[in-house]
Amino acid sequence: MALVVNAVWTVKPGSLDLVLEALSELAKASRAEPGCLYYMPYRDIATADVIRIFEVYADEDAYRAHGQSPHFRTIALARAVPQLEKRERAIFETIDV
Repeated sequence: MALVVNAVWTVKPGSLDLVLEALSELAKASRAEPGCLYYMPYRDIATADVIRIFEVYADEDAYRAHGQSPHFRTIALARAVPQLEKRERAIFETIDV
């Protein structure tokens, strides 16, 4: 079964451009990961500083590999996360029906 992640980033005032730039690089690198099935950032229409990322990984190992990848550490953790007021994640498992 695949692993689905719904990440929510609330950006600090004045940092949106920095986060969007980092996210553009992160999305490209994440989509190239062997276990990444889908990676789509999107924004809240009503609140521009809230970014959501819908991610689907082949399994838990692929999700862990994403979090330990060099691009996640250098782009997400080092560049984007310091520009966030809040970072949330919800993790789900697909149901084979």
